[in-house]
Amino acid sequence: MARCYSAAMGKRQTKAGGVPRRVLLSDARNDAGLERALSRLARGDALVFRHYHLESGARRARFLALRKSAVRRGIAMIGARVPRGWAADGIYGSAREIAGQAGLRLATAHSLAEIGAAARAGAHAILLSPVFPTRSHAGAPVLGAVRFLLLARRSPLPVIALGGMTAARAARLPVHGWAAIDGLVAKR
Repeated sequence: MARCYSAAMGKRQTKAGGVPRRVLLSDARNDAGLERALSRLARGDALVFRHYHLESGARRARFLALRKSAVRRGIAMIGARVPRGWAADGIYGSAREIAGQAGLRLATAHSLAEIGAAARAGAHAILLSPVFPTRSHAGAPVLGAVRFLLLARRSPLPVIALGGMTAARAARLPVHGWAAIDGLVAKR
């Protein structure tokens, strides 16, 4: 991994016990490859279950099936807008969505203001995005590596890079970890 941007950032990024270094985010377009992708993740990584495209009954059934695979492999199952009764290992969302929730709290952030809000809400880490162009938000403005690192340096929390991420790109960003929708799903 590349050297950390600053000594203080390095300490925050490497001493984040319990915060996964790789996070796979689910959605409609990567659903068919999720089981295969889970088999390639390591113990301590995480799956953020989103699946907003499914109606509630089908969404719960898919959550339970993926949770079974994740638990067997030691992968944290993080819920995005899931009911508390689903037994997720944590929560993913905006600062407002994660505030006061139990388990691992992963907050989304796109700016310094949102990083601050996530810290005040009790997040354990932030997913800072979008670093690079991404299919999820085609044509949307991106942070780019330099701006991303400037924001990460100011974060009091471990930073997980999201947006157009691959293992090669992640290796060049000296932060705690990385997340992807497509970049962690095995190619067919």
